[in-house]
Amino acid sequence: MTIYKGFSTYDRTKKFRITDFELAKQDLFNHFHIRKGEKLMNPNFGTIIWGILFEPFTEEIKSAIVKDIKTIAAYDPRISIDDVTVTQFEYGIQISLELAYIPTDQTQLISFTFDQNSKSVSMS
Repeated sequence: MTIYKGFSTYDRTKKFRITDFELAKQDLFNHFHIRKGEKLMNPNFGTIIWGILFEPFTEEIKSAIVKDIKTIAAYDPRISIDDVTVTQFEYGIQISLELAYIPTDQTQLISFTFDQNSKSVSMS
């Protein structure tokens, strides 16, 4: 079995080394920080969410977000997404998803909050 290793300073105090499922979650989180078209020499990388964050929250927008998230997850062979829920709140969009880590069959419910005011995304 392959062990994936990486580093993260996000929400860490002393231990910056992360592996396996934690690394896959961090990689997904990092992907959500990039607007689609923003990455040099890879315009298809990133998410559409930043471009539609201020649009009226319609079923078409919701469907586009779900499709975008599944496309992003397909980039990473370590993970799969079993369920996606997209909700709007006063200052942004919250995405809850059931994330599965394929090498170990672990699953976890994770939420990403895209905030209009701070123009940031957080993970919980």
